[in-house]
Amino acid sequence: MADVNRGNRPLSPHLTIYRPQLTSMTSILTRITGNALIVGALLVVWWFLAAATSPESFAVADGVITSWFGDLVMTLSLWALWYHTLAGIRHLIWDTGRALDIPTAEKLGWACIGGSVVLTILTLLAI
Repeated sequence: MADVNRGNRPLSPHLTIYRPQLTSMTSILTRITGNALIVGALLVVWWFLAAATSPESFAVADGVITSWFGDLVMTLSLWALWYHTLAGIRHLIWDTGRALDIPTAEKLGWACIGGSVVLTILTLLAI
């Protein structure tokens, strides 16, 4: 039977007490960017389908993509793509059993964040 004496057991850390680590935050960010890339991909697919449908449909889709909102979504999608790529490379390194110690794992986390920002800026400048 289950132990009903719960008074002596420690409680799980609460969000107000727990200090999130960089590696957990970058892991969560990897999942978020993976899902956010779907939004950008759907926007591009809509643009292609509108181009194949009619000039009027394309004008609407092109107007959305070239608006400030479309530029923001595409820029954030570009950053998400670079971040997700670098995080994937980091996970490939971890899959080999390397760089699993805390200082190196945190350096790789900062490299993913900083590298994705730098690569996004370089990509935007190249366009």
